[in-house]
Amino acid sequence: MDFKDDIMNARLSDLRRSEEEKVVQGLALQIGIEYINLHGYTVNPEAVGFIPEATARAAGVVVFDYSHTTASVAMRHPNNQKTLDALDLIAKTSRLQIKPYLCSYDSLEHGWKRYADLVATKAKTQGVFDIDADDIKRFMDSIASRSDVGALIAKVGSSNNARRVTEVLELIFAGALALRASDIHIEPEEVAVRLRYRLDGVLYDIYDIDRFIYSRLMSRLKLLSGMTLNQKQEAQDGRFTFIANDNEVEIRASVIPGADGESIVMRILDPSVASLNIETIDLSEVLLKIIRRELERPNGLIITTGPTGSGKTTALYSFLRAAHAEGVKIITIENPVEYRLEGIVQTQTGDDYTFASGLRAILRQDPDIIMVGEIRDHEVAETAIHAAQTGHLVFSTLHTNSAVGGFPRLIDLGIDPRSLGSSVTMLLGQRLVRRLCAKCKKPEPANPEEVAIITNIMSGHPHPTPLEQPITLYRAVGCAACGNTGFKGRLGIFEAVLMDKAVEEVVIRDPREHLIREAARPQMIPSMIEDGIDKVLKGSTSLDELSRVVSLPSPTAKVAPQAPDPKSDQDLFLSHVIN
Repeated sequence: MDFKDDIMNARLSDLRRSEEEKVVQGLALQIGIEYINLHGYTVNPEAVGFIPEATARAAGVVVFDYSHTTASVAMRHPNNQKTLDALDLIAKTSRLQIKPYLCSYDSLEHGWKRYADLVATKAKTQGVFDIDADDIKRFMDSIASRSDVGALIAKVGSSNNARRVTEVLELIFAGALALRASDIHIEPEEVAVRLRYRLDGVLYDIYDIDRFIYSRLMSRLKLLSGMTLNQKQEAQDGRFTFIANDNEVEIRASVIPGADGESIVMRILDPSVASLNIETIDLSEVLLKIIRRELERPNGLIITTGPTGSGKTTALYSFLRAAHAEGVKIITIENPVEYRLEGIVQTQTGDDYTFASGLRAILRQDPDIIMVGEIRDHEVAETAIHAAQTGHLVFSTLHTNSAVGGFPRLIDLGIDPRSLGSSVTMLLGQRLVRRLCAKCKKPEPANPEEVAIITNIMSGHPHPTPLEQPITLYRAVGCAACGNTGFKGRLGIFEAVLMDKAVEEVVIRDPREHLIREAARPQMIPSMIEDGIDKVLKGSTSLDELSRVVSLPSPTAKVAPQAPDPKSDQDLFLSHVIN
């Protein structure tokens, strides 16, 4: 009996709502105000926030959308004095003209629910902004190429579906995951808004989003990321997560203002990175042996160098995993924590917890190993060096173009070069190159210019690979498996310099990069270019791709041989003294 009553009550409720909508629709025609049913409209949460919730409820209004000139306001009693006062308030605060709509009480209640979205700005606690995992999987299964993403967005964006903004957002993420993009770029221009993916380090145009969809996407994304909705003249950062294929995907978002609107870049943090180890990050046998030895030291400072997006953090995480063992306490300070590592204490910088203050606090936590996400100023550099000198193994990163460039960079930050010899143990330089698609790469004989370049580079290689004649190189072709790019995935190319007596003397006397490189030559570690050529000859990448990332010498340029220097230590020292 109760079950039948519930069904009857639900039917009566639906009937009453339907009748109310008909009455309001007829009344709207009589008084000359446009009718709106907010259940069929994607309410803009940024517009809702134009007035406080209490004021909106008391006045019986909801601001459900806005444009450059007008604010769209739904109401039940347009001649009520509280309603008129609320309209005046909206016009004053937004500086927009009011476009009135007549709606039912049910529509108003639907619109007022969006105020809850403004209070809880964390994506994982906001049910209304949860991305449907089933939709993501369905979209991913239907996406095999970049053109598929554009076609699906065009289809969804042109529909009258009330969920079209949500579905476009789901499509953007599903496309990025299906194509294994590392970043999503949404860039407003004068006419349209460009959507781009970074695939294996290269940006590709995906689709031009119309302005209507863009404005709602930005509101949704800023809300998801915990950013301030009505702040459009300052840069903002945030992050959020969603579930896809039973995995938690974390997004790090950055918004900057521009002439044609706000631009947002979203970095997709791949959780598989946290499981990488030093055997799987493409180190050469020589460098792998050296790094294993350095990781066994009880103290010292190991720094990875390279530009943004060169894999520095990935390398550091692999080092942490290799150094992690029972009885060893590891603490990190990062901005932000990108990947979770089991058994390691990870901390994140904030307003009152900077790299410098956090590092000082970490030293009081009795750690054995410390990771500092980035050395960016004198205070952090000095504290990291102090930690390395007082019995801690410290990992960090620097933004420089080469491994040897890390030494002058530390000196530029105000570090006394005489203290580097007792603290720094190794600087690692790295880049990422695209890996040739295993299914479509094509072997071809190297042309004379390529032969000359390779022969020239290998002549200075400390551990040269015998060159078989003719030299065979692999070319990018393109197939369905790699999205017709010819590449799938990326691999690292590396170089390193150890702190030994010769390097320390040059750093103190004259820390120019070419002099440090010359002093490090007896260490017999391949340079980044030489490591890259090794991987070209193995067929892992192409010579063209390597030249995109590093500058290759001309076929006739002289390459200095990397062999033990016959000079005595005293001669080597004197050769770097400036008279």
